Amino acid sequence: MAKLGEKYEAMVVLSVKANDEEQIKALVEKFSNLIKNNGTLEGVDEWGKRKLAYDINYESEGYYVLYNFESKPDFPAELERVISITDGVLRSMVVLRK
Repeated sequence: MAKLGEKYEAMVVLSVKANDEEQIKALVEKFSNLIKNNGTLEGVDEWGKRKLAYDINYESEGYYVLYNFESKPDFPAELERVISITDGVLRSMVVLRK
C-alpha cells in the first residue's frame, strides 16, 4: 500500500453564539468527511465548550475540536482554505505531527 504522507492535526474553534448544537455537530461532521475523503482520519477529539483566553469577535467561549489525520502534503492547505471560508469558525490551525 502506498504511503499517504505525513501525519497532521487540526484544531478548530467553533463559535457557540453563531451555532446551536445541531450546527456544531454538522460542522464537525463536515470537516470529518472532508478529511476522510482526502486521507485517513485517525481520530476526532471533541473538547467541547471552553472559555477562550481572550475574546474573539466579542465571544468569550468556543467549541474546541481536534482532528488527527494522515494525508498527502498538499491537502492541509486545502483543509485550511475550507475551514477559513466556513461561517461559524472562530480560529483554526493545522500542524504537522511528529
